[in-house]
Amino acid sequence: MRKESLEFLKKLVTTPSPSGFEADIQRVCKDYVEKHADEVYKDVHGNQFAVLNPKGKPRIMLAGHVDEIGLMVNHIDDNGFMSVAPIGGVDASILDGQRVVVHGEGGDVSGVIGRRAIHLTDPEDRGKPLKMHELWVDIGAKDKADAQKAAAVGDPVTLDVGFTQLRNDNVCARALDDRIGAFVVIEALRLLAKKKPTCAVYCVTTVQEEVGLRGAATAAYSCEPDAGIAVDVSHATDHPNCDNKRYGATTLGGGPILARGCNINPVVAKGLADAAKKEKIPYQMSAEPRATGTDANAMQLSRGGVATGLVGIPNRYMHSPVEMVNLGDVKHASDLIAAWIASLNSKVSFIP
Repeated sequence: MRKESLEFLKKLVTTPSPSGFEADIQRVCKDYVEKHADEVYKDVHGNQFAVLNPKGKPRIMLAGHVDEIGLMVNHIDDNGFMSVAPIGGVDASILDGQRVVVHGEGGDVSGVIGRRAIHLTDPEDRGKPLKMHELWVDIGAKDKADAQKAAAVGDPVTLDVGFTQLRNDNVCARALDDRIGAFVVIEALRLLAKKKPTCAVYCVTTVQEEVGLRGAATAAYSCEPDAGIAVDVSHATDHPNCDNKRYGATTLGGGPILARGCNINPVVAKGLADAAKKEKIPYQMSAEPRATGTDANAMQLSRGGVATGLVGIPNRYMHSPVEMVNLGDVKHASDLIAAWIASLNSKVSFIP
């Protein structure tokens, strides 16, 4: 991966943006993408549109969501300890003992998620995961008044973990779901800017996916695309204790994952697969017999319907602080999307 792209990815995954709090991450995206787009703008929901060749046909929407799961302060007790509620699908069992950052109005505040020491825990309770309402955030406050100088009910909280490069082009970070999808669609637009496509390309970094595909619903409605591609993480099932008969067989480094199923337009699906074969880009397949729970679902159902595809980035350990993807898969996804869009002309039909 080229140096500039990797530095952009590092900045993406280390910029906190829980659902509903995406302003900072959108500024990071704008700073990188605006030199490759004809225009960049935001809507009232917080979605950001980077547009290439806006008068072209057909109109293609690319979507990668920039929000992440997280926590929110919902109570501060008399001793200054904070109770939290989940933003999105948070697994409470992996939280105790984590370092966190509370994003207060006056600035970021470091803290930890505490748990009673094993020495003070009855033997029968040792090793049991705590429920969300049993967790607390400790910022070292003296009391409630001291805590309230730093944070308030409604402030978002994120885990304090960074970006780590591992062996064989694998990387690890929190919030690769779905910063990596946002990265892919922005990189695809960068590549397309050099190809000068006949299509109009609306690259949208969407918001609030983790709480109900909300940003993609409004973005697709206003964009009115003829076809769209959502890029999100998809489960890599190449780790211990994962049943491939139940969840499919997909691997890190095996290429992007192309979906088939009722959420996916057959013409778009075939076009992506054909482009991959032509460009000799490796890819994998996943069966999606129901709605996918990604931005592709919201896009497909917008207005009179959108011909939608889904490109997945294989991801181990989704919705954890140690999500893992392969940079080769990421590059191949951007290359594939750019190649498919560059192959389209104004006469293409997406009717099956």
